[in-house]
Amino acid sequence: MIKIGMSTSCTFPKPTSQAFKIAAAAGYDGVEVMVSTENDSRNPHALRAFSARYGLPVLSIHAPVLLFTQFVWGTKPDEKLERTVELAHEMGARTVVVHPPFRWQGSYATRFEEQVTRLERESGIALAVENMFPWNVAGSQKAYLPGTNPIEMNVDSITLDFSHAALSGENSYDMAIAAGDRLRHLHLCDGEAPDGKKRLFDEHRMPGQGGQPVAKTLRHLTDSGWDGLVIAEVNTRSARKDEAKRLHMLRETLEFARTHTAVPAQQPQQ
Repeated sequence: MIKIGMSTSCTFPKPTSQAFKIAAAAGYDGVEVMVSTENDSRNPHALRAFSARYGLPVLSIHAPVLLFTQFVWGTKPDEKLERTVELAHEMGARTVVVHPPFRWQGSYATRFEEQVTRLERESGIALAVENMFPWNVAGSQKAYLPGTNPIEMNVDSITLDFSHAALSGENSYDMAIAAGDRLRHLHLCDGEAPDGKKRLFDEHRMPGQGGQPVAKTLRHLTDSGWDGLVIAEVNTRSARKDEAKRLHMLRETLEFARTHTAVPAQQPQQ
């Protein structure tokens, strides 16, 4: 059965401990930890304590690759990636999620594919490169190097994010087919394509509330015997301080995942 986890980003900016608590209450199989500016998100002793308290394993670690985490573990992105792999190893996590580098990250960007492949093969942990989306930097949409689509990169493992696919104007089902055996990880969410005014907003809607073929993709992967991880990464900020509403949103997301990854019962032979 495919494991369904919850990213700590679903409850950001709440503490990591609260994310574990909510994930347990919602019924998830485990947690993806987004390494952030909060010390507990990168402290293996704290993470082990949360895991034991709430009975949830750390399934995956998301590297600190966002702009607000640019000073977490120093400023050298290659060293940050290595430390993420070390944390994943300490926690027994199967996967590290990493974004393609920003174009301005110099030698890290030019050596990214080589480093990711080397670290994955040395550690035995999947370094699943996540699909991103174009956005403007000084009049250019080429913010990432070597690009936004890991399917076109020389890497062994890929993360497919449905919201990012929407912003790129891509069909996530087609992307899953094209990724083939390299697809190891899903960020479960949804999104619409940019509107006519080309406003850019990474929505991370609940699955089924956007325009991506999320259910079709999950069903295809399940029917093909896929054994990767599905991690809920939905925006629950609309709940504000209503924790019952937030929990309901996360339970609905899990129910969607369970429904579309259910293995049909075998019919008895006549």
